[in-house]
Amino acid sequence: MSYYSALRRRKPLKFSDTPLTAGTRVAARIEYHGGRYHGWQAQPHLDVPTVQESLEQALRAVSGLPVRTACAGRTDTGVHGFCQIVHFDDPVGRSIKAWVMGTNRHLSPDIRVHWAQAVSEAFHARYSATARRYRYVICNTPTKPALLGELVTWYRQPLNIELMNEAAVFLLGEQDFSAFRAASCQASTPNRCVTGCSVIRRGDYVIVDITANAFLHHMVRNIAGSLMTVGSQARSVTWFEEVLNQRDRSLAAETAPPEGLYLVAVTYPDEFSLPAVPEGPMLLEGQL
Repeated sequence: MSYYSALRRRKPLKFSDTPLTAGTRVAARIEYHGGRYHGWQAQPHLDVPTVQESLEQALRAVSGLPVRTACAGRTDTGVHGFCQIVHFDDPVGRSIKAWVMGTNRHLSPDIRVHWAQAVSEAFHARYSATARRYRYVICNTPTKPALLGELVTWYRQPLNIELMNEAAVFLLGEQDFSAFRAASCQASTPNRCVTGCSVIRRGDYVIVDITANAFLHHMVRNIAGSLMTVGSQARSVTWFEEVLNQRDRSLAAETAPPEGLYLVAVTYPDEFSLPAVPEGPMLLEGQL
């Protein structure tokens, strides 16, 4: 079923204007254009805009008190959030309607709160998540697109998605992803469990879709860079397998640009009853 068909069948979200009890934990879905920000995480020691700082300033404007957020995944500079999940504790007892509509009034148009809801204190946007899903969107045309420069990665050479999918199979399962780990990565272990990775073509777009329990720093962009190298037939599927097995970042392809990367879904246990998220990003809705 397409997103638009699902949207017609789905009841619209209603935001209650009943005040919450002060201290209530609130979960929310945030969408943002990463090209305008220096990543998600607040960097008060630097004079650079971040999504977290912008969001927390808007939340403070609604509450009148400081509000600290935690997110499902800290995206890098230029990376987009179609479904970033955050949580915060309501310091004063505002309504869900205030947290959604009021916060949006204080945000620039490139960040939006799509929904919010009260959750139990057991919920944590990062630690309660069981999986994250990213999509890397490539515009595979001879000429660079005029309209989507900040929203897709342009790759001139024709991409063979059959070869890319052959290589993607080697990513599945729990294993050491040192070959696709940034040198600056601070994770305590390079092991991650990839539960799905596929490559599809929709017209001019090639989309790498990957799901894992968690990701290392630059892991998706490093994987995308090497998959494109295989897809262009500059390197073989066997090369991709060897790079992964040798666990040496210097053997893999260059890190792919951030513009095409989207955090599109985060999975949580059913007990938290979070709203379903449509397929995305927006420029692909109705096509997948």
